[in-house]
Amino acid sequence: MSDGGTNNQNHKQLSDIPFSVLDLAPVVEGGKAADSFRNSRDLAQHAEKWGFNRFWLAEHHNMEGIASSATSVVIGYVAEGTSKIRVGSGGIMLPNHAPLVIAEQFGTLESMYPGRIDLGLGRAPGSDQATARALRRDLGTNGQEFPQLLEELREFLSPSTSAPRRVRAVPGEGLSIPIWLLGSSGFSARLAGQLGLPFSFASHFSPEYLLPALDLYRSSFQPSEVLDKPYAMAAVNIAAADTDEQGRYLATSMEQQFLNLIRGKTGRLKPPVDNMDELWNEHEKYAVYQQLKYTFAGSKDTVKQKLQTFLDDTEADEIMVTSQIFDHQARLRSYEIVGEIARGE
Repeated sequence: MSDGGTNNQNHKQLSDIPFSVLDLAPVVEGGKAADSFRNSRDLAQHAEKWGFNRFWLAEHHNMEGIASSATSVVIGYVAEGTSKIRVGSGGIMLPNHAPLVIAEQFGTLESMYPGRIDLGLGRAPGSDQATARALRRDLGTNGQEFPQLLEELREFLSPSTSAPRRVRAVPGEGLSIPIWLLGSSGFSARLAGQLGLPFSFASHFSPEYLLPALDLYRSSFQPSEVLDKPYAMAAVNIAAADTDEQGRYLATSMEQQFLNLIRGKTGRLKPPVDNMDELWNEHEKYAVYQQLKYTFAGSKDTVKQKLQTFLDDTEADEIMVTSQIFDHQARLRSYEIVGEIARGE
């Protein structure tokens, strides 16, 4: 595998790799969490039909516009409504939890939906300090304990040995649940490489370190019983529609969401607007565009071209798509278009 440069003459095509879905179970203005869960399951059912590889949900807390805080519960709801697509976490913020609890939760999910569950792990709190305190997280840590927590979790999931264990994950012990490391910096990239685990980078909101992190992951990779070569997934935001103008219009909901985050606010996903310049100043506009560098909005041809350039630059083994689109039918149409692109249509 290349180190991520663009001089390789044998670039992958979009139809050569799997595409997957990252869903934040968005709660829209005027909507409720119950609506979000039904929409997420409906999206997963369509994604399965359109050939997407996996459907991940993310752990966030104290955010009015994201309903997937009880991530493993929502994974079970989505898995129950589908039959083939892999369902998992993108991710579980491991320092928020006892590793034994996560081993049991995902052991339960894998027992219910065998061969379909992914366990993506992150080391950030997924929340602010007050929320971290409410989660009983040790505020004196900064994620450096993540390797030890990961080792403990993997031990709980590993097959039993001749020496009896005092504490066992039941269910969980001995089950084959793929573990992914997620990250937006070099820490998890290096760790995933050293452990020979698949790696997913959060380039949909943290684009600047994407290429260095992929290089670090690939250069530090050591073959393991899990992988014999690196496997990297990268995330992008997509608002695809039948015209460029419509795609750009749909993307303004996500731009408003990030604008609020920059202003220190949270809220439900807002309807799209005709003119973002009425809402932000030049500094805020620049900051939002920096964070949303890998956001591809527009028609099928426009999105396809941008996705191919992204694949050329990253040589990703898989692309994960997230679409914070206000209208559910428009969100479905966006993923339908991505599915067509992925199938080479």
